[in-house]
Amino acid sequence: MDLDRAFAIIRRQWRVVAGITLISMLLGCAYVITAVPRYTATASVLIGGSPEGLVTRLSMDQAAADDDATILSQIEILKSDTIGLAVVNKLSLSTNGEFMASSGGAVDTLKRAFNVLLDLPSLFVSSDLAQTDEEEASRDALNVLQSNMTIARVGKSYVLDVSFTSPNREMSATVANAIADIYINDKLEAKYEATRRASEWLQTRIDELKQKALESDLAVQKYRAENNLLATGNGLLADQQLAQLNSAMIVAQADTSKAQAKYNHIQEILKSGQSDAIVPEVLESSVSNELRQKYLAASKLEADISSRLGPNHIRAVRLREEMAEYRRLMFEELNRISESYKNELDVARSREKSLADSVTSAKTESASAGQSSVQLRELERSAETYRNLYQTFLQRYQEAIQQQSFPITEARIITRPVKPQRPSYPRKLMVIALFGIFGAALGSGFAGIREMRDRFFRTGEQIRDEVNLEYLGSLPRLEDKPLGLTVIDNTKKRNLQKTGTLASYAIDHPLSVFAETLRSAKMSIDMRKAGEGGRVVGIASTLPGEGKSTVALNLAELAASQGSRVLLIDCDFRNPGATKAAGSHAEVGLLEVLISGARLQDVILQSEKTGLSFVPAVVRHRVPNSSELLSSRMMRNVLDLARSKFDYVILDLPPLAPVVDARGIEPLIDDFVFVIEWGRISRRIVSTTLGRDEEIRSKCVGAILNKVDTKKMKLYETHGSEAYYMSRYTSYYSEAS
Repeated sequence: MDLDRAFAIIRRQWRVVAGITLISMLLGCAYVITAVPRYTATASVLIGGSPEGLVTRLSMDQAAADDDATILSQIEILKSDTIGLAVVNKLSLSTNGEFMASSGGAVDTLKRAFNVLLDLPSLFVSSDLAQTDEEEASRDALNVLQSNMTIARVGKSYVLDVSFTSPNREMSATVANAIADIYINDKLEAKYEATRRASEWLQTRIDELKQKALESDLAVQKYRAENNLLATGNGLLADQQLAQLNSAMIVAQADTSKAQAKYNHIQEILKSGQSDAIVPEVLESSVSNELRQKYLAASKLEADISSRLGPNHIRAVRLREEMAEYRRLMFEELNRISESYKNELDVARSREKSLADSVTSAKTESASAGQSSVQLRELERSAETYRNLYQTFLQRYQEAIQQQSFPITEARIITRPVKPQRPSYPRKLMVIALFGIFGAALGSGFAGIREMRDRFFRTGEQIRDEVNLEYLGSLPRLEDKPLGLTVIDNTKKRNLQKTGTLASYAIDHPLSVFAETLRSAKMSIDMRKAGEGGRVVGIASTLPGEGKSTVALNLAELAASQGSRVLLIDCDFRNPGATKAAGSHAEVGLLEVLISGARLQDVILQSEKTGLSFVPAVVRHRVPNSSELLSSRMMRNVLDLARSKFDYVILDLPPLAPVVDARGIEPLIDDFVFVIEWGRISRRIVSTTLGRDEEIRSKCVGAILNKVDTKKMKLYETHGSEAYYMSRYTSYYSEAS
């Protein structure tokens, strides 16, 4: 960002911005003084947290609602037409003229009065039309209410501020209080109505679920009867029987194995002939025990006799016979026990076979029952679902009945509105400040537009940057005071007779900025001079009225006052400004030289003070071929003659943009001095004109800014520019004569 340029813009435009800002603030003061004061009353309503209604619990099972959405919903309810119309009807606002007048200013009041006059015929129309008018009046009152009502959330809480603004203090408090009360009542009514509708819906739904539960239970029982699916407390009867048979089958198999083992063991004893083998049944048999005791007693006695009397003793022999008998008897007892074991084994095998047959039959029945139980379980689940729903809805119905008989709401008024003591509108300082800010913005925008539209030449840097010419200096805007001179005698007709003071300002004020700038231009011309003979210098501008004739006259006078031989020729046949300023009394001029062949020395006017020679352009009618005359051989001869007799031949040329005269004479000119009017000539047209005439640009020694407003030019100074240091070298200049 170019800070120097920014500060320069501020210096140039601050008065515009300050003026518009001041006007805007004065308008704000006028508005504050004339505005009708308005008062705002506020009621604070606590809307509760995130309440869950009965229908929400039925559908979402205590799902939490979004707080922001809940609060925004309550704000929209407060702004709704339902609340608004209820307030209008409760307070009869549609017939309250003071309330209806609070919606606008005098224009709205006149419009309403005019509408009332137009509605007078409605007194004689039918009741239907009158009813329509009442509805329109209510709607108008609703619009006034909603336009003056504001609802705002307090921070992130569940508190809403309900405010109403009116020119009447009491009305503001009354309406704000009515809005809050009707909102609470509306919440109660809405909850009661929702509960009532929920109860009715639940009653209908309960009847449906009851019928569904009965139908599903009957379907379960019917299916069981059709498929013989008898059930006990632990499941189907077929499954229980199969489980029991499997248990009995396992026991029977164990018994068979046990009987088989016992029978095999006793058979091994019998095959071995061991009569004294011990088996459990032998120990339990009294016969076997008695025979064993007798055998043992005989054995003991036989041993004793054999030891005393010898083994062949008769008593010993008989005892051994008795012992053999005892063994035989014990072996027979073992055979009897073996037969009992065999009977037990047969019984166990028979029982096992019977149970196996029963298990096979039970498996078949259980498989069939299992296939049928799939559909049975589906029917049972459906029946259970309907029973649960029936119980749930019956419970909800009881809750709804209780809520309907005791309606409550979470919303309540925590702060009642009071009659305001100070107006809330207009806020004087804020309104004035806003008007000031608006004025500053408007002024800044206007200043910006001015800056963007300011595409004229203001500084020497712009000349260098835009048209690539050397900046020779600036000539201040001066007042041309008329001299009122008249010709006294015929001897002075060949002298210059200036009509204003501006034509000789450089001579009259030799130490001025005006004269110094022309010296700078003359020095630039001298630095380009080469060879013998006079120098032909053309003074040109883009448009008429830029002051080139004044520059040409003063430059010629200044050069002549320094002792140079100077000839000034007015070459502008369409608007001869130099001739009007210094030779308006002349009777012949350049046209007579070019057309009639008059001698150059016969048309020259002379300055008594500086010795300047001047060839005027006496134009009595329009010259259509001026460009051809200026580029003719005769003009070349005139300039060649002037070169031989004068040091400087200065030509006051026509402007470049409207005519082609200067381009026609360009080959005959050595140097150009370009004059640009300060703050009036667009940079674009100058750049375009010189871009079209590159030959003229190449011969330009530089450009002079003419008619400069020195006070405003200070506003365009930037750090390091020529104008920035103007205050340091103004002491070198003097406007004194």
